[in-house]
Amino acid sequence: MHSVLEELSARTTQASTAETAASHIDALGRAYGTGRRKESVARVWVRPGNGRITVNGKHMSDYFGRSVLQALILQPFSTTNRLGRYDVFCTVRGGGLSGQAGAIRHGVSRALVQQEPDLHSALKSAKMLTRDSRVVERKKYGLMKARRSFQFSKR
Repeated sequence: MHSVLEELSARTTQASTAETAASHIDALGRAYGTGRRKESVARVWVRPGNGRITVNGKHMSDYFGRSVLQALILQPFSTTNRLGRYDVFCTVRGGGLSGQAGAIRHGVSRALVQQEPDLHSALKSAKMLTRDSRVVERKKYGLMKARRSFQFSKR
C-alpha cells in the first residue's frame, strides 16, 4: 500500500514538471516575455523562424530608424549566437524610442529563456534579464526642472 502511494506521487511529480516546462510555450510554439524600460512596456513573443522582427505591426527597421536601436534589440540573439533562428513579434507602448528598444530587448531576453532555459546564465551574465530601473526624476515645486532652479538675480 505504501509503495503504491509513493509510485503515484512520483508519477504526478514527473507529470507536473513536464507540464511546467511546456507551459511556457503555447500551442503555436511561441514563448512570451514582458520587457520594461523607463516608461515603456513591451509584450514579446518569440518562436523558431528565420529572424523576422515585427514591432507594432511594422518591420523593425521601419519602426526604429536608428541602427543603434536595432542593434540593441538584436543583442540577446548575438550574445547567445541565435541570430536568424527566431521570429519576434512584439507590441510596445509608452515612452520614447530608446525606452521602447530597451523594453523589447528585456522582453526578448526573457522570452528566449522561456524558449531555451540553457541560455539563462549567458543572458544573466550579460545583464539582459535585469530590468533597468533608471527612470526620469520628478519635477519638484519651486524649481524649473527636477534639480534646475530659476536664475538668481541680485538686483
